[in-house]
Amino acid sequence: MTASFTAHEPTPRPACEVSDDQALALLTAAVDTPSVSGHERPVAELLRRRAKELGLAATLDETGSFVAATSGDPLRTDPRTADIVLLGHIDTVPGHIPVRREGDRLYGRGSVDAKGPLAAFLVAASTTPLPEGVRVVVVGAVEEEVATSRGARAAATRYRPAACIIGEPSGWDAITIAYKGRLLATCRLARPLSHTAGPAGSVADEAHAWWTRVLAGIAALNQGREGAFSTVQATLRSIHTGSDGLREHAEVRAGFRLPPDVPPEEVRGLVASCAGSATLDFSGAEVAHVADRSNAVVRALSGSLRAAGITPRHLKKTGTSDMNVVGPIWGCPIAAYGAGDSSLDHTPEEHILIPEFLRSIGILRGALERLAREIATGTPGGR
Repeated sequence: MTASFTAHEPTPRPACEVSDDQALALLTAAVDTPSVSGHERPVAELLRRRAKELGLAATLDETGSFVAATSGDPLRTDPRTADIVLLGHIDTVPGHIPVRREGDRLYGRGSVDAKGPLAAFLVAASTTPLPEGVRVVVVGAVEEEVATSRGARAAATRYRPAACIIGEPSGWDAITIAYKGRLLATCRLARPLSHTAGPAGSVADEAHAWWTRVLAGIAALNQGREGAFSTVQATLRSIHTGSDGLREHAEVRAGFRLPPDVPPEEVRGLVASCAGSATLDFSGAEVAHVADRSNAVVRALSGSLRAAGITPRHLKKTGTSDMNVVGPIWGCPIAAYGAGDSSLDHTPEEHILIPEFLRSIGILRGALERLAREIATGTPGGR
Protein backbone atom coordinates (compact mmCIF):
# COMPACT_ATOMS: atom_id res chain seq x y z
CA MET A 1 0.00 0.00 0.00
CA THR A 2 1.33 3.46 -0.88
CA ALA A 3 0.53 6.92 0.41
CA SER A 4 -2.65 8.55 -0.88
CA PHE A 5 -2.05 11.75 -2.82
CA THR A 6 -3.41 13.73 -5.72
CA ALA A 7 -1.54 13.74 -9.03
CA HIS A 8 -0.56 17.20 -10.19
CA GLU A 9 1.99 19.05 -12.26
CA PRO A 10 5.22 18.96 -10.25
CA THR A 11 6.61 22.11 -8.66
CA PRO A 12 10.26 21.42 -7.82
CA ARG A 13 11.45 21.80 -4.25
CA PRO A 14 14.63 23.89 -4.08
CA ALA A 15 17.73 21.77 -3.46
CA CYS A 16 21.04 22.67 -1.90
CA GLU A 17 24.45 22.36 -3.54
CA VAL A 18 27.12 19.94 -2.34
CA SER A 19 30.61 19.88 -3.84
CA ASP A 20 32.56 16.71 -4.55
CA ASP A 21 34.93 17.62 -1.71
CA GLN A 22 32.02 17.99 0.71
CA ALA A 23 30.53 14.66 -0.38
CA LEU A 24 33.88 12.93 0.09
CA ALA A 25 34.33 14.58 3.49
CA LEU A 26 30.95 13.22 4.58
CA LEU A 27 31.87 9.70 3.48
CA THR A 28 35.31 9.86 5.09
CA ALA A 29 33.89 11.05 8.42
CA ALA A 30 31.32 8.24 8.40
CA VAL A 31 33.92 5.56 7.58
CA ASP A 32 36.26 6.99 10.24
CA THR A 33 33.55 6.56 12.90
CA PRO A 34 33.45 2.89 14.04
CA SER A 35 29.98 1.34 14.08
CA VAL A 36 30.15 -2.42 14.56
CA SER A 37 26.67 -3.91 14.87
CA GLY A 38 25.21 -3.01 18.26
CA HIS A 39 27.48 0.03 18.63
CA GLU A 40 26.16 2.38 15.94
CA ARG A 41 25.27 5.43 18.05
CA PRO A 42 28.38 7.57 17.29
CA VAL A 43 27.95 7.34 13.52
CA ALA A 44 24.19 7.86 13.81
CA GLU A 45 24.80 11.10 15.71
CA LEU A 46 27.41 12.18 13.17
CA LEU A 47 25.03 11.60 10.27
CA ARG A 48 22.21 13.40 12.05
CA ARG A 49 24.40 16.50 12.39
CA ARG A 50 25.62 16.32 8.79
CA ALA A 51 22.09 15.79 7.45
CA LYS A 52 20.86 18.91 9.22
CA GLU A 53 23.75 20.85 7.68
CA LEU A 54 22.50 19.64 4.30
CA GLY A 55 19.05 21.09 5.01
CA LEU A 56 17.32 17.83 5.88
CA ALA A 57 15.14 17.16 8.90
CA ALA A 58 17.01 14.47 10.85
CA THR A 59 16.67 12.40 14.01
CA LEU A 60 17.24 8.93 15.49
CA ASP A 61 14.42 6.43 15.87
CA GLU A 62 13.66 4.07 18.75
CA THR A 63 16.20 1.49 17.49
CA GLY A 64 19.01 4.03 17.17
CA SER A 65 18.76 4.14 13.39
CA PHE A 66 19.52 7.45 11.70
CA VAL A 67 16.56 8.92 9.78
CA ALA A 68 16.36 12.06 7.63
CA ALA A 69 13.71 13.52 5.32
CA THR A 70 13.50 16.28 2.74
CA SER A 71 10.30 17.57 4.38
CA GLY A 72 8.00 16.87 7.32
CA ASP A 73 8.69 14.70 10.34
CA PRO A 74 11.15 11.93 9.41
CA LEU A 75 9.38 9.52 11.76
CA ARG A 76 5.83 10.19 10.53
CA THR A 77 4.07 9.65 7.24
CA ASP A 78 1.62 12.13 5.72
CA PRO A 79 -1.29 10.88 3.57
CA ARG A 80 -0.83 13.95 1.37
CA THR A 81 2.80 13.08 0.61
CA ALA A 82 4.32 10.09 -1.19
CA ASP A 83 7.57 8.78 0.30
CA ILE A 84 10.57 7.50 -1.61
CA VAL A 85 12.58 5.61 1.02
CA LEU A 86 16.33 5.26 0.58
CA LEU A 87 17.18 2.47 3.02
CA GLY A 88 20.84 1.91 3.86
CA HIS A 89 22.58 0.68 6.99
CA ILE A 90 25.13 2.20 9.35
CA ASP A 91 26.52 -0.89 11.04
CA THR A 92 29.58 -2.84 9.93
CA VAL A 93 31.15 -6.20 10.64
CA PRO A 94 34.12 -6.20 13.06
CA GLY A 95 37.68 -5.62 11.90
CA HIS A 96 39.61 -2.38 12.02
CA ILE A 97 40.96 -1.09 8.71
CA PRO A 98 42.93 2.17 9.07
CA VAL A 99 41.06 4.89 7.19
CA ARG A 100 43.32 6.22 4.48
CA ARG A 101 43.28 7.52 0.95
CA GLU A 102 45.59 5.97 -1.62
CA GLY A 103 45.12 7.69 -4.96
CA ASP A 104 41.48 7.25 -5.96
CA ARG A 105 40.84 4.65 -3.24
CA LEU A 106 39.35 5.30 0.19
CA TYR A 107 40.11 2.43 2.58
CA GLY A 108 38.17 1.70 5.74
CA ARG A 109 35.65 -0.68 7.24
CA GLY A 110 32.22 0.15 5.86
CA SER A 111 33.49 2.18 2.89
CA VAL A 112 31.74 -0.28 0.55
CA ASP A 113 29.34 -2.06 2.90
CA ALA A 114 27.55 0.21 3.17
CA LYS A 115 28.52 3.74 4.21
CA GLY A 116 29.42 4.62 0.62
CA PRO A 117 25.88 4.02 -0.66
CA LEU A 118 24.39 5.73 2.42
CA ALA A 119 26.54 8.86 2.07
CA ALA A 120 25.53 9.02 -1.60
CA PHE A 121 21.88 8.75 -0.52
CA LEU A 122 22.24 11.75 1.77
CA VAL A 123 23.91 13.94 -0.83
CA ALA A 124 21.45 12.95 -3.56
CA ALA A 125 18.43 13.50 -1.31
CA SER A 126 19.58 16.98 -0.32
CA THR A 127 20.50 18.09 -3.86
CA THR A 128 17.62 16.72 -5.95
CA PRO A 129 14.70 19.07 -6.74
CA LEU A 130 11.45 17.31 -5.87
CA PRO A 131 7.85 18.02 -6.94
CA GLU A 132 5.32 19.04 -4.34
CA GLY A 133 3.70 16.05 -2.67
CA VAL A 134 6.80 13.82 -2.92
CA ARG A 135 9.57 13.57 -0.36
CA VAL A 136 12.66 11.44 0.14
CA VAL A 137 13.30 9.66 3.44
CA VAL A 138 16.83 8.38 4.13
CA VAL A 139 17.23 5.60 6.70
CA GLY A 140 20.60 4.44 8.05
CA ALA A 141 19.43 1.24 9.73
CA VAL A 142 21.13 -0.52 12.64
CA GLU A 143 21.92 -4.24 12.83
CA GLU A 144 21.76 -5.13 9.15
CA GLU A 145 24.97 -7.15 9.45
CA VAL A 146 23.42 -9.42 12.08
CA ALA A 147 20.32 -11.56 11.78
CA THR A 148 18.09 -9.18 13.77
CA SER A 149 17.77 -6.36 11.17
CA ARG A 150 16.20 -4.24 13.93
CA GLY A 151 16.44 -0.97 12.05
CA ALA A 152 14.82 -2.26 8.87
CA ARG A 153 12.06 -4.02 10.79
CA ALA A 154 11.19 -0.77 12.57
CA ALA A 155 11.17 1.13 9.28
CA ALA A 156 8.96 -1.54 7.72
CA THR A 157 6.19 -0.77 10.22
CA ARG A 158 6.59 3.03 10.02
CA TYR A 159 6.42 3.77 6.29
CA ARG A 160 4.31 2.73 3.33
CA PRO A 161 6.48 4.15 0.55
CA ALA A 162 5.65 4.62 -3.09
CA ALA A 163 9.16 3.36 -3.92
CA CYS A 164 12.35 2.20 -2.22
CA ILE A 165 16.04 2.03 -3.09
CA ILE A 166 18.21 -0.19 -0.88
CA GLY A 167 21.74 1.11 -0.25
CA GLU A 168 24.07 -1.80 -1.02
CA PRO A 169 27.09 -2.03 -3.33
CA SER A 170 26.11 -3.01 -6.84
CA GLY A 171 28.82 -1.08 -8.63
CA TRP A 172 27.90 2.41 -9.81
CA ASP A 173 26.89 1.05 -13.25
CA ALA A 174 24.64 -1.81 -12.08
CA ILE A 175 21.35 -2.41 -10.26
CA THR A 176 20.62 -5.29 -7.91
CA ILE A 177 17.13 -6.72 -8.40
CA ALA A 178 17.28 -9.87 -6.24
CA TYR A 179 18.71 -11.36 -3.07
CA LYS A 180 18.65 -14.97 -1.95
CA GLY A 181 17.00 -16.10 1.27
CA ARG A 182 18.77 -17.36 4.38
CA LEU A 183 18.59 -19.77 7.30
CA LEU A 184 21.07 -20.15 10.17
CA ALA A 185 21.36 -23.36 12.18
CA THR A 186 23.23 -24.26 15.37
CA CYS A 187 23.79 -27.94 16.13
CA ARG A 188 24.76 -28.94 19.69
CA LEU A 189 25.96 -32.39 20.75
CA ALA A 190 27.02 -33.72 24.17
CA ARG A 191 28.05 -37.20 25.35
CA PRO A 192 30.17 -38.97 27.98
CA LEU A 193 33.88 -39.03 27.23
CA SER A 194 35.34 -42.23 25.84
CA HIS A 195 38.90 -43.25 25.12
CA THR A 196 40.11 -42.14 21.71
CA ALA A 197 41.42 -45.66 21.07
CA GLY A 198 37.93 -47.12 21.51
CA PRO A 199 35.33 -47.85 18.82
CA ALA A 200 32.86 -45.10 19.79
CA GLY A 201 34.60 -42.19 18.10
CA SER A 202 34.41 -38.64 19.40
CA VAL A 203 31.76 -35.96 19.61
CA ALA A 204 33.63 -34.25 16.81
CA ASP A 205 33.14 -37.37 14.68
CA GLU A 206 29.42 -37.25 15.48
CA ALA A 207 29.23 -33.57 14.49
CA HIS A 208 31.06 -34.34 11.26
CA ALA A 209 28.61 -37.16 10.52
CA TRP A 210 25.68 -34.76 11.04
CA TRP A 211 27.14 -32.26 8.58
CA THR A 212 27.84 -35.03 6.05
CA ARG A 213 24.17 -36.05 6.20
CA VAL A 214 23.10 -32.43 5.77
CA LEU A 215 25.34 -31.96 2.73
CA ALA A 216 23.94 -35.13 1.16
CA GLY A 217 20.42 -33.81 1.65
CA ILE A 218 21.34 -30.43 0.16
CA ALA A 219 22.97 -32.16 -2.82
CA ALA A 220 19.76 -34.09 -3.44
CA LEU A 221 17.72 -30.87 -3.16
CA ASN A 222 20.02 -29.19 -5.70
CA GLN A 223 19.67 -31.89 -8.33
CA GLY A 224 18.62 -30.31 -11.62
CA ARG A 225 19.50 -26.81 -10.45
CA GLU A 226 22.26 -24.72 -11.99
CA GLY A 227 24.02 -21.53 -10.98
CA ALA A 228 24.70 -19.98 -7.59
CA PHE A 229 21.44 -18.05 -7.43
CA SER A 230 19.27 -21.11 -8.15
CA THR A 231 20.93 -23.57 -5.76
CA VAL A 232 20.92 -23.96 -1.99
CA GLN A 233 24.35 -23.05 -0.64
CA ALA A 234 25.46 -24.63 2.65
CA THR A 235 28.44 -23.30 4.61
CA LEU A 236 29.99 -24.20 7.96
CA ARG A 237 30.48 -20.98 9.93
CA SER A 238 32.19 -22.35 13.02
CA ILE A 239 32.98 -25.57 14.92
CA HIS A 240 33.79 -25.66 18.64
CA THR A 241 34.53 -28.73 20.76
CA GLY A 242 35.50 -29.16 24.39
CA SER A 243 35.15 -31.26 27.50
CA ASP A 244 35.12 -31.04 31.30
CA GLY A 245 36.92 -34.36 31.74
CA LEU A 246 33.69 -36.33 32.04
CA ARG A 247 31.59 -35.15 29.12
CA GLU A 248 32.52 -33.74 25.76
CA HIS A 249 30.51 -31.35 23.65
CA ALA A 250 30.44 -29.84 20.17
CA GLU A 251 28.71 -26.81 18.71
CA VAL A 252 28.47 -26.37 14.96
CA ARG A 253 27.07 -23.23 13.31
CA ALA A 254 25.97 -23.42 9.69
CA GLY A 255 24.40 -21.04 7.20
CA PHE A 256 22.21 -21.74 4.19
CA ARG A 257 21.54 -19.39 1.25
CA LEU A 258 18.22 -20.12 -0.38
CA PRO A 259 16.86 -19.56 -3.90
CA PRO A 260 13.38 -18.06 -4.38
CA ASP A 261 11.57 -21.41 -4.67
CA VAL A 262 13.08 -22.90 -1.48
CA PRO A 263 11.56 -21.44 1.71
CA PRO A 264 13.49 -21.56 5.01
CA GLU A 265 10.98 -24.08 6.39
CA GLU A 266 11.95 -26.66 3.78
CA VAL A 267 15.65 -26.51 4.64
CA ARG A 268 14.84 -26.43 8.34
CA GLY A 269 12.98 -29.71 7.95
CA LEU A 270 15.84 -31.25 5.98
CA VAL A 271 18.43 -30.22 8.59
CA ALA A 272 16.25 -31.47 11.45
CA SER A 273 15.83 -34.85 9.77
CA CYS A 274 19.62 -35.29 9.97
CA ALA A 275 19.90 -34.32 13.64
CA GLY A 276 19.91 -37.70 15.37
CA SER A 277 20.66 -37.00 19.06
CA ALA A 278 21.70 -33.38 18.39
CA THR A 279 19.85 -30.32 19.60
CA LEU A 280 19.13 -27.74 16.90
CA ASP A 281 18.39 -24.03 17.03
CA PHE A 282 17.39 -21.98 14.00
CA SER A 283 17.53 -18.23 13.41
CA GLY A 284 17.88 -15.57 10.73
CA ALA A 285 15.21 -16.98 8.44
CA GLU A 286 14.64 -14.75 5.39
CA VAL A 287 12.75 -15.49 2.20
CA ALA A 288 14.45 -14.61 -1.09
CA HIS A 289 13.17 -11.45 -2.74
CA VAL A 290 13.17 -10.87 -6.50
CA ALA A 291 12.04 -7.50 -7.83
CA ASP A 292 10.37 -6.99 -11.19
CA ARG A 293 13.12 -5.65 -13.45
CA SER A 294 10.55 -3.40 -15.16
CA ASN A 295 9.36 -1.69 -11.97
CA ALA A 296 9.51 2.09 -11.54
CA VAL A 297 12.70 2.08 -9.45
CA VAL A 298 14.63 -0.12 -11.89
CA ARG A 299 13.35 2.02 -14.78
CA ALA A 300 14.43 5.24 -13.05
CA LEU A 301 17.91 3.95 -12.20
CA SER A 302 18.31 2.45 -15.68
CA GLY A 303 17.21 5.69 -17.32
CA SER A 304 19.70 7.67 -15.27
CA LEU A 305 22.52 5.28 -16.17
CA ARG A 306 21.64 5.40 -19.86
CA ALA A 307 21.61 9.20 -19.73
CA ALA A 308 25.21 8.91 -18.47
CA GLY A 309 26.10 6.72 -21.44
CA ILE A 310 26.04 3.45 -19.47
CA THR A 311 24.17 0.26 -20.36
CA PRO A 312 22.88 -0.89 -16.95
CA ARG A 313 23.53 -4.38 -15.65
CA HIS A 314 20.91 -6.18 -13.54
CA LEU A 315 22.34 -8.32 -10.75
CA LYS A 316 21.03 -11.16 -8.59
CA LYS A 317 22.99 -11.49 -5.33
CA THR A 318 23.60 -14.68 -3.36
CA GLY A 319 23.60 -12.80 -0.05
CA THR A 320 20.77 -11.08 1.80
CA SER A 321 20.03 -7.44 2.51
CA ASP A 322 17.30 -5.36 4.10
CA MET A 323 15.41 -5.79 0.82
CA ASN A 324 14.51 -9.26 2.13
CA VAL A 325 12.93 -7.59 5.18
CA VAL A 326 11.00 -4.65 3.72
CA GLY A 327 10.32 -5.88 0.17
CA PRO A 328 7.56 -8.36 1.04
CA ILE A 329 5.96 -5.94 3.53
CA TRP A 330 5.95 -2.78 1.43
CA GLY A 331 5.19 -4.41 -1.90
CA CYS A 332 6.37 -1.25 -3.68
CA PRO A 333 8.80 -0.87 -6.60
CA ILE A 334 12.24 -1.66 -5.16
CA ALA A 335 15.87 -2.29 -6.16
CA ALA A 336 19.32 -1.94 -4.61
CA TYR A 337 21.99 0.46 -5.81
CA GLY A 338 25.32 1.77 -4.62
CA ALA A 339 28.92 2.33 -5.63
CA GLY A 340 31.48 -0.22 -4.56
CA ASP A 341 32.74 -3.69 -5.36
CA SER A 342 30.73 -6.13 -3.23
CA SER A 343 33.54 -8.71 -3.43
CA LEU A 344 35.39 -6.42 -0.98
CA ASP A 345 32.58 -6.63 1.62
CA HIS A 346 33.88 -7.81 5.02
CA THR A 347 37.45 -8.21 3.72
CA PRO A 348 40.71 -6.72 5.05
CA GLU A 349 41.07 -4.79 1.75
CA GLU A 350 37.69 -3.05 1.84
CA HIS A 351 37.86 0.21 -0.09
CA ILE A 352 35.76 2.31 -2.46
CA LEU A 353 36.85 4.06 -5.62
CA ILE A 354 36.21 7.75 -5.06
CA PRO A 355 35.30 8.58 -8.70
CA GLU A 356 32.69 5.80 -8.66
CA PHE A 357 31.24 7.07 -5.38
CA LEU A 358 30.88 10.55 -6.85
CA ARG A 359 29.38 9.21 -10.10
CA SER A 360 26.80 7.24 -8.10
CA ILE A 361 25.50 10.48 -6.57
CA GLY A 362 24.74 11.81 -10.03
CA ILE A 363 23.01 8.56 -11.02
CA LEU A 364 20.89 8.71 -7.87
CA ARG A 365 19.94 12.32 -8.50
CA GLY A 366 18.78 11.50 -12.00
CA ALA A 367 16.87 8.44 -10.77
CA LEU A 368 15.16 10.39 -7.98
CA GLU A 369 14.07 13.12 -10.40
CA ARG A 370 12.60 10.52 -12.78
CA LEU A 371 10.97 8.55 -9.99
CA ALA A 372 9.50 11.62 -8.27
CA ARG A 373 8.03 12.93 -11.53
CA GLU A 374 6.43 9.57 -12.23
CA ILE A 375 4.93 9.44 -8.73
CA ALA A 376 3.71 13.06 -8.89
CA THR A 377 2.12 12.83 -12.31
CA GLY A 378 0.96 9.25 -12.13
CA THR A 379 2.47 8.43 -15.52
CA PRO A 380 5.55 6.32 -16.39
CA GLY A 381 8.52 8.60 -16.89
CA GLY A 382 6.61 11.55 -15.42
CA ARG A 383 5.38 12.72 -18.82
